[in-house]
Amino acid sequence: MARKKSEFRSFNDVLSLLGTEKFDVSPATEGAKKAGAYRVSKYGCAAEIAQAPDGRVEITARPGYVLNGQIARILDRGYQKFLKTAKLEITATADHLRAIHQFSEELKEVTQGIELYNEALGTTSDRYVYDRVLGRE
Repeated sequence: MARKKSEFRSFNDVLSLLGTEKFDVSPATEGAKKAGAYRVSKYGCAAEIAQAPDGRVEITARPGYVLNGQIARILDRGYQKFLKTAKLEITATADHLRAIHQFSEELKEVTQGIELYNEALGTTSDRYVYDRVLGRE
C-alpha cells in the first residue's frame, strides 16, 4: 500500500492561523536571528518564527517568557529554575512555567511542529547548571 504524503502548512498559512488562534504576530525586532522573522506571543510568552527554505515554518528563537521585552531562557540550577535574559534573572514560578508550556504546545499545534516526549511531560530548560558539578572534570 502506498503511503500518502502528509500535507504541511506553508508559512503564510501558519501566519493566518496564528491570528485566528489569538496569537499576537508582529515583525521581529532588530535583534532577530533571521531576516524576515516574526515574533509570536501569547500568555506573556513569545517565540520567533521565520520561513524555512522549503516554505515551512522555522522556529528561530525558542519559546520563553517575556521580561523587559526580551525572550527569557529557562536556566535550571538543580534546586530552582530561573528566567534569564541578557540583563535580568528572576526566579521562575509555577505560573511562568505553565504559561511557557501552554504557549509551546499551542505553537507546535499550529506550526505542525514535532512533539517530543520529554517536552510533552512539562517545560524543559534551555540550560542546566548544577553547582555540585562546577569545577569537576
